[in-house]
Amino acid sequence: MKEQGIKSSFSISPLGSRISQWGEGPIFWNSHLFYVDIEGHSLIRLNIENESEMIWEMEERIATVVPRESGGMLCAGDSGIFSFNPSGEEKKVMADPEADKRPDNRFNDGKCDPAGRFWAGTISTIKKTGDANLYMMDLEGNLTLKVSGVTNSNGICWNTEETVMYYIDTPTKKIMAYEYDNQTGNIGEPRVAVDFDSLLLDGSPDGMTVDEDGKLWVAMCHGGSVVRLDPKEGSLVQKIDFPCVETTACAFGGTGLDRLFVTTGLHKSFKESNAGRIFVVDGLGIKGVPAFSYRG
Repeated sequence: MKEQGIKSSFSISPLGSRISQWGEGPIFWNSHLFYVDIEGHSLIRLNIENESEMIWEMEERIATVVPRESGGMLCAGDSGIFSFNPSGEEKKVMADPEADKRPDNRFNDGKCDPAGRFWAGTISTIKKTGDANLYMMDLEGNLTLKVSGVTNSNGICWNTEETVMYYIDTPTKKIMAYEYDNQTGNIGEPRVAVDFDSLLLDGSPDGMTVDEDGKLWVAMCHGGSVVRLDPKEGSLVQKIDFPCVETTACAFGGTGLDRLFVTTGLHKSFKESNAGRIFVVDGLGIKGVPAFSYRG
């Protein structure tokens, strides 16, 4: 496969009408973009063709969502990991490992691995260093602690060969790489794949995805950009600037998986045009990989 670079003629446009307080967790599934508004306590489904939106009020901070192969969604937020049936708007808690730390801890970002297991981590909302964790829910619904001593569990994804897991604990400003066994879900000892301190970028690494060339795409929270990184070299490949500073997460979608969708949030101190909107980047000339559903 010939590796592609970003074309110079790409465009950035807002989609839909919703202005989220803190948009996060985009995932493209069945011709729609699903994402969450953490502080707006909402799950949103966006039709990327006609820009119509379906919104479910979740009555709690919801930080990530993935589809279930058996139907419905799997979500994580204030109340732990829970299933959600959109048609009946029914919620059922499946695991709540840090209930004793509430309200100082909640679930944050997460994704399914290539085998269909659900990985999601927690965040210390009071920024207590090392008080959060990364968990994995297997296909039988059992929850396992995978990485401890985390502060703000964020972006996670896997390489196209299904042999490496990439993971971000935001305050470390690093992407860690773990040898990964897709058959068992076991991970090896971590190594630094990307050190953001050496890249001299504004903001902190947040949500992350991977393209078909194995490059990582990371939204820079407080930095107003999404960057493309080479995890083998630990280097910056390209940078896309956005018209608002709180760029939070990104995902490829569309029929050709060649459109990059980016969630944003509202800045605490000043207003920006289109902040809190979903943005789409078209014309990159790069494709992502399909999202995975929870197969449990």
